[in-house]
Amino acid sequence: MPPRLVFMGTPDFAVPTLLEIAGRGYEIAAVYTRASKPSGRGMAPQQSPIEREARRLGLTVLTPKNLRSDEARAAFRSHGADAAVVIAYGLILPKPILDALPLGCFNLHASALPRWRGAAPINRAIMAGDTETAVMVMRMEEGLDTGPIAMAERVTIGPDMTAGDLHDRLARLGADLMVRALAAIERDALKLTPQAEAGVTYAGKVEKGETRIDWRLPWQTVHNHCRGLSPFPGAWFELAGERDKARVRVKVLRTTKGEGSGAPGTVLGNGLTIACGEGAVRIVELQRAGRAPMTAEEFLRGANLPPGTQLE
Repeated sequence: MPPRLVFMGTPDFAVPTLLEIAGRGYEIAAVYTRASKPSGRGMAPQQSPIEREARRLGLTVLTPKNLRSDEARAAFRSHGADAAVVIAYGLILPKPILDALPLGCFNLHASALPRWRGAAPINRAIMAGDTETAVMVMRMEEGLDTGPIAMAERVTIGPDMTAGDLHDRLARLGADLMVRALAAIERDALKLTPQAEAGVTYAGKVEKGETRIDWRLPWQTVHNHCRGLSPFPGAWFELAGERDKARVRVKVLRTTKGEGSGAPGTVLGNGLTIACGEGAVRIVELQRAGRAPMTAEEFLRGANLPPGTQLE
């Protein structure tokens, strides 16, 4: 008999799995997500991507601030669910919640565990220059992403692949993987494998202070930094403002290996090629503050950046 489910998730990454589970006819007793947050120029409350999809599907949506109170735990148990699907929910699941479901809580995690446990596995894998990652279904324990692995799908990270590219691919693969795991649960055929004790790394949240580009670093490090933060929060540099205006922040969305060398941060020509501490990167796509993304060619038509210009 198919398990009755609780779904717990918040961002875009979780949406394909919710849609796949609902489309396969699984009974979803409730959807838990983070509460609406003020956003945009008007600071109006914005529902999470999961809340928008769940309400469109006519599902019950709950947005508790935490799951530690007796009331929250009683409400969770009242759904009569067999298992929970958890994807980037954003709240810690205390042990009474993990233990409340007969079959357990199953998390979809975007890394090759035990590498990159934590909040930002996609960003950190690319920033570190990894050439392979995975998406995995894991049965949750109290520790941070420490539970045994149920299923995995490995993925090659291309040399110019961005975090956005990898996010979308893993989200699609993860939806299929979770459905396969649920089918195995239904057949009582799901096998769990403990994570390796060696090779543990942690993917800490990306902080604002680490997003500025340091052109003094080798080109490969700069390239990995830019693509690992694209499209959000975005690696950036500054341009001098025209006619004494304030400096302009520019996000770099796509780069590749460039040709040439020079003082770090110097525009070398050949499109928008920038010298690094070792080698150079060629900027392919970028975005000025308050503008839409554009190609380097489009950007150069409206910016005065002759060879020799120094970027900061």
